Amino acid sequence: MNKNKIYFASDFHLGIPNREESHNRERHIVRWLTKIEKDAKAIYLVGDIFDFWFEYKKVVPKGFVRLLGKIATLTDKGTQIHLFVGNHDLWAKDYLEKEAGITIHHKSMILKEQSKEIFISHGDGLGKGDLYYKLVKKLFNSKICQWAFARLHPNLALYLAHKWSNKSRKNYNIPFISEKKEILFDYCKKQQKIRPIDYYVFGHTHNPIQLQVDNQSQYINLGDWLTHNTYAVLKDGILKIEKYPK
Repeated sequence: MNKNKIYFASDFHLGIPNREESHNRERHIVRWLTKIEKDAKAIYLVGDIFDFWFEYKKVVPKGFVRLLGKIATLTDKGTQIHLFVGNHDLWAKDYLEKEAGITIHHKSMILKEQSKEIFISHGDGLGKGDLYYKLVKKLFNSKICQWAFARLHPNLALYLAHKWSNKSRKNYNIPFISEKKEILFDYCKKQQKIRPIDYYVFGHTHNPIQLQVDNQSQYINLGDWLTHNTYAVLKDGILKIEKYPK
């Protein structure tokens, strides 16, 4: 079969709320990857795949073997897999690239596929307001902060990280109220006047949404796999949200 589709998914948040539920969700995601691998040219994972991720020099968080094994199998067969770091896995470095063949992106990018231009970003920190989070993100991205965290024993470090992660997830699981109050949608409208794009693809808010920005462009939020099990697929130049299973 011709591999001509591009897939997008985000916000798996593997690791929460407990091992059993996380494993069940991970198995469900692996079944989805198995289903799409026959026609997937590339898969873009748009942030917060893990509820927390940090790489010490010789230590990584345990778990996630089903997902990482499946991804490694896909990349070994030639399927491109990209990970855009989110606010929960922004400390991903080169382990996932070396061991699983994933291409890591720490910044947004514009993808050109099927005669379309697609802006891809997890979405955290974009748009107006939320100055506190933007300051925290700048701090977390600093080499000094990462160096200091790496000095902690992994048991203590992961305990503190998951405490922070729970707080962060509650603050940023934002319900959709209206187009006017959707910060990322407002960001797209402003960007569209500066640099027109066909599609804007985000994660972060956990709400599967597809809205028309203008006559040319659409805003897509991928939702999550905690409650929605939604993703987007680009086929013949048309990008739309789907659910697994349908």
